[in-house]
Amino acid sequence: MNLAATDFAATAPAITLETEADVAQREALLDLAFGRAARFGKTSERLREGRLPADGLSFAAHGPDGRLVGTVRLWNVTAGPGRPALLLGPLAVHPWFRDRGLGKAFITTAINEAARLGHGAILLVGDAPYYARFGFSTALTEGLWMPGAFERSRFLGLELKPGALKGARGLVSPTGEEIAAPSLTELIAREATPEFRRSA
Repeated sequence: MNLAATDFAATAPAITLETEADVAQREALLDLAFGRAARFGKTSERLREGRLPADGLSFAAHGPDGRLVGTVRLWNVTAGPGRPALLLGPLAVHPWFRDRGLGKAFITTAINEAARLGHGAILLVGDAPYYARFGFSTALTEGLWMPGAFERSRFLGLELKPGALKGARGLVSPTGEEIAAPSLTELIAREATPEFRRSA
């Protein structure tokens, strides 16, 4: 059965934890939403590249056919020296599923789960009027800066614990676990396998 855009839009997908099977579709959705070059050029990406997202804080939604239609992740950072926080983003929803409240559901889920896991604060770079409804404010990031160009009016913070960002000052830095890179020995061994030579 072929599904039209209107069929997809009629369904509000449930939000679940992201699985490994979602990763490739997530990349395609982010490219669709932001453009590959544009999204990798963002200053926020400097805090994500080469890092794993925060444990238990990567979320996905799927359409009726099982394809990924929404995604958001949170990342471990510091809001200045010695002050742990999370960075939210990127948030993306497939065009067929916009205006269905899915973005709001993602943000609410991310905030609630981060609080449940004991995190103190969330930072993001985004549209201030949109995120203000969830309690995000530029007042909490006045003493912080990003590792590259950013718009001060779009750099927002939210306290999950009272005072978590009070007096925060300094550079936002990544603290998440680094993605393990294969060693040179592993790469050489992989290239020597018959399977690798057949696929090359």
